[in-house]
Amino acid sequence: MFKILSAAQIAPGIKRFVIEAPRIARKHEAGQFLILRLDEHGERIPLTIESANVGRGTVSIVVQAVGKTTSQLNALNAGDSIQDVVGPLGKASEIKNFGTVVIVGGGVGTALAYPTTVALKRAGNRILTILGGRNRDLVILEDEMRATSDVLYVTTDDGSYGQKGLVTDKLRELMAAEERIALVLAVGPVPMMKAVADLTREKDIHTVVSLNPIMIDGTGMCGGCRVLVGGKSQFACVDGPEFDAHDVNFEVLMQRNRMYREAEKRSLEEYQRVLRESEPSVCLVGGGQP
Repeated sequence: MFKILSAAQIAPGIKRFVIEAPRIARKHEAGQFLILRLDEHGERIPLTIESANVGRGTVSIVVQAVGKTTSQLNALNAGDSIQDVVGPLGKASEIKNFGTVVIVGGGVGTALAYPTTVALKRAGNRILTILGGRNRDLVILEDEMRATSDVLYVTTDDGSYGQKGLVTDKLRELMAAEERIALVLAVGPVPMMKAVADLTREKDIHTVVSLNPIMIDGTGMCGGCRVLVGGKSQFACVDGPEFDAHDVNFEVLMQRNRMYREAEKRSLEEYQRVLRESEPSVCLVGGGQP
């Protein structure tokens, strides 16, 4: 069992957990992830390692409740435990002094981009960061990313915070203003990463994306996380999760991610139904007053 030391709401539907996992903390490198299982009957889900504290023996993850298991996880609090946590998994990010690096983080993708941004900054890179969200509430880790960036920009779809528009609007501006961008790292929803790749391809800017497809065992045995990169099958769990964005077939990736959408929807609806039915009923007395 892995004890949850803290659980804090950082945005609507999004929580940060600090989990006691000393062996994972010792081995963690930027860009890697873990797989957890809440209980013996639960599914295995991959989640980004936002940060690790070797001294405390902890790892942090940021979780958005979008399905049954992530909703169950986000219902837990400090003092609760998780049945299984396996990691760190995947290849670490390539860290060296590239020069000027643009980080593009969309929603909870920012949590994955954060440790890589820290490592790239320590390696001497100039970091320009673009954070995006549908609205102000869904822009996360702004303070943390600002602390490790030379310049930070925020965009929101509805204009409630920062610049109104998409992250690609700001990226297009930077590409026009900067003499040389050596690397773009984009992490977030698949359509966003595809849009970034399409944009940077025009100027042949090296671009890396981190993929999080359907995954089961995390060791390359099941083939569930198969992605098409450069016309060849790769496994996101062992060959990635980071890949050259210009080689990724995003259409195939999105198609595979849609395969179990209806089943996932039914599972979440059933979980929510059970929750509603288990809520204590209110006994009304007198004139209908509780």
